[in-house]
Amino acid sequence: MKRIALFPGSFDPFTRGHEDIVLRGLQLFDEVIIGIGRNARKERYFPLEQMTGLIEEAFRSTPAVRVISYDDLTANVARKVGARFLLRGLRNTTDFEYENGISQVNRYVYEDVETVFLITSPHLAPISSSIIRDLHRYGQDVDAFLPYQLAKLEKEK
Repeated sequence: MKRIALFPGSFDPFTRGHEDIVLRGLQLFDEVIIGIGRNARKERYFPLEQMTGLIEEAFRSTPAVRVISYDDLTANVARKVGARFLLRGLRNTTDFEYENGISQVNRYVYEDVETVFLITSPHLAPISSSIIRDLHRYGQDVDAFLPYQLAKLEKEK
């Protein structure tokens, strides 16, 4: 049976830390689906459609990775796409506390799903989407933290 993992998140933006989790996840799973969830409580900084395109471009040469967006419970999406695993990255203990509760609820909704946590590579641990958004908002170049160039996105804005 094909081992499919769903890597859910808002990915606003998708960072080198996220990329690292996907690439390491491919050592464990046959396919990793990057699932960009819509959060009604959050307004996106980077448009969903454009971020989807940038992530797809970053993994263009990796056929075992695909990108979807969704507006549903993550566990329901995992079931729909045939993923028996949820892939999550942990930078610190705060991430673990947050992710642990979510993993319990996902298991309640879809009892056949297992959450697999990968510890973020040390050199990428300080990177977060919120820090990148703040740097970008105030005119700093953030491309070193991203697996794609924001110039394409900037031209489209």
